[in-house]
Amino acid sequence: MIEPVVTDIKKEKAVLIGVINQHQTQEEVEDYLKELAFLTETAGARPLEKFFQRVDIPNPRTYIGSGKLAEIEAYVKLHNIDMAIFDDELSASQFRNIEKMIGCRVIDRTNLILDIFARRAKTSHARTQVELAQYQYLLPRLTGLWTHLERQRGGIGLRGPGETEIETDRRIVRDKIARLQQRLEKIDKQKSTQRKNRGRMVRVSLVGYTNVGKSTIMNLLSKSDVFAENKLFATLDTTVRKVVIGNLPFLLSDTVGFIRKLPHQLVESFKSTLDEVRESDILLHVADISHPNFEEQINIVNQTLHEMNVYSQPVYLVFNKIDLYNHIPKDDDDLTPAEKHNISLDQLQQTWMARNNDPCIFISAKEKRNIDRFRNLIYEKVREIHEKRYPYNDFLY
Repeated sequence: MIEPVVTDIKKEKAVLIGVINQHQTQEEVEDYLKELAFLTETAGARPLEKFFQRVDIPNPRTYIGSGKLAEIEAYVKLHNIDMAIFDDELSASQFRNIEKMIGCRVIDRTNLILDIFARRAKTSHARTQVELAQYQYLLPRLTGLWTHLERQRGGIGLRGPGETEIETDRRIVRDKIARLQQRLEKIDKQKSTQRKNRGRMVRVSLVGYTNVGKSTIMNLLSKSDVFAENKLFATLDTTVRKVVIGNLPFLLSDTVGFIRKLPHQLVESFKSTLDEVRESDILLHVADISHPNFEEQINIVNQTLHEMNVYSQPVYLVFNKIDLYNHIPKDDDDLTPAEKHNISLDQLQQTWMARNNDPCIFISAKEKRNIDRFRNLIYEKVREIHEKRYPYNDFLY
């Protein structure tokens, strides 16, 4: 007898916890927790409630105050919550102390992102990179995490090396890290050789915050079928395609998206993947114009590129998802200062973005709006580099 396929998989229930420090407003932290909720849903759990606390200096034992923890404990017991997710990185002792007080599993933002990467890693290369990042994150937390690692039953934040290979010996974990690093060094050399074998074709890379539509743009320009969906980190492996606009060929790369508080372990382990960005001739910085905090996302990407020592390449700003931009015009008799949502898309194109990032372009990859102008921009910029590199190839034009 054929057993029925079970499609209703019970999702783990989670609460989200953030702190408001002296450099942040409550509105900013609420937006951060919206992103944390999106991360939680991407990992396969269901966020039920958000908790905030204003904390100038985090408590070294429990990160937040005992009163707020008591409030969270009551909610956890009442709603049978599986885990509490903190928006900031916790120490081993904080994990242990918080778990004892609220009575459910505790993970932090870094742990959550690593779990999503572990789910999304499809190739041997990506899996090796993620596994290395997981062990590097785990090593300083061995003492505090061991009690719940011994009773694991799977679940978010516990996937990967924690399920099968973690021993209580730090030396064994360090040896594992060393072996993974050696494996990645070998892969890095292979990737470097592959990049050299592509010749001197002009290379263009799509960079940007996660979930801004880079893979959709990649599919549109290269007529390929790179995986794209409305979830964070849909793409982990760098995809490279040959694209021809007019008679001009170039290589287009779709890279892993950046995010606020991207774990440094991932930046280090994904070195070979990010080398595609470092060695590109042109960077197309894709931003989601419909996101309420797109300026902060742009700054985070710029800061990450700076940390990667990416300085010399020209960077062109591409504002995607204009079809989702929500404009609420002000009433004529409303004398209060205009807010961001009161500015029309036409007005937005005349602000600092268009002036300071000339040329920049506004498109909708999903609805194919302004795509011809976008192609022309890429063509002109690639042609400038191609003419310098191959000054006698005028027949291409």
